Amino acid sequence: MNINVKLLRETSKLPTKAHSTDACFDIYADLAGEDWVAVFPGDQVKIKAGFSTEIPQGYFCSVFARSGLGINKGLRPSNCVGIIDSDYRGEWVIAIRNDGDERQIIRQGDRIAQFAIQKVHECTLTEVSDLTDTERGEGGLGSSGE
Repeated sequence: MNINVKLLRETSKLPTKAHSTDACFDIYADLAGEDWVAVFPGDQVKIKAGFSTEIPQGYFCSVFARSGLGINKGLRPSNCVGIIDSDYRGEWVIAIRNDGDERQIIRQGDRIAQFAIQKVHECTLTEVSDLTDTERGEGGLGSSGE
């Protein structure tokens, strides 16, 4: 599969994989002329990625946190998992939230998130008055023990 990517500025960087076996591509901060931006505890900032995409119809991209940023700096995408639909042609922007207790700095070119390309599974929802019984039934959060 080929995904067309348009870099929007001279400072923009094409998403990359660190290893050929990686599931996700890294997204780099493109601060559009700024060297860095601060993310204060409890705050969120919108970070431009410097590119737009042409995702094939029938696919979408899921944007995830990078584990190192979350564990080491308390930074994650504000909406936890972002979705980029196939018909979106604008610049990718990642809203980053600081869940930690210290100010964090994002520098030009830092890896700020990662994305995976996924297939859209077509389905229809059918309203019914009853569902089939299962062993679990309505057992929800914590119902299977610790």
